[in-house]
Amino acid sequence: MKTQLKKDEKVIIETRPHWFTLTGPFLLMLIGSITGILIGSYGMIAALVFIGYFIYKIVQRNNNLWAVTNLRVIDEYGVFSNNTKESPLDKINNVSYNQSFLGKIFGYGNVQIQTAAEIGSTTYSDVENPKELKDTITHMQEEYKQYQIKNQATELASAIIAGQKNNKTDIAAELEKLYELKQKGILTDDEYNTRKAKILDS
Repeated sequence: MKTQLKKDEKVIIETRPHWFTLTGPFLLMLIGSITGILIGSYGMIAALVFIGYFIYKIVQRNNNLWAVTNLRVIDEYGVFSNNTKESPLDKINNVSYNQSFLGKIFGYGNVQIQTAAEIGSTTYSDVENPKELKDTITHMQEEYKQYQIKNQATELASAIIAGQKNNKTDIAAELEKLYELKQKGILTDDEYNTRKAKILDS
């Protein structure tokens, strides 16, 4: 995978288009090559073109991948250029998959992701093990939600503790000032004790 991972990000699953997507180009190469060889010298050029096309489709398949991490779904594609599209887990509204009759037999299908972003709906076609990809995305969405809830709880607890510490600091400062007033004779013992009780009860 060419996409650089973020801090604390890890890849959960990585998949590509099913090998079945190469059957069409392979048959085309086979028929084209045999026909070219039978034709003769000029036909050999056509055969090389079909072989080159098949090699291109192999490279294209190898460069086309989908990865699910603990933060997002990454879609990489392109042969002569690098293209990346990603969907944050918290922006995904719905994930579904479907398989044709042949898809069920050979284990491939389409996975559709609907997001709240401008991208809207994205379909990953001819995916290996589409159900596994769909289930992994759903599972990581739940884990991401729990992670966010845990972080929010930690931040809230930290804020409460910080507030309590500040409150204790304020009380200590007020008691110190009150004691100074008593020492200077500005406050009587009764006044000092009354104000002290109010500060401690606040």
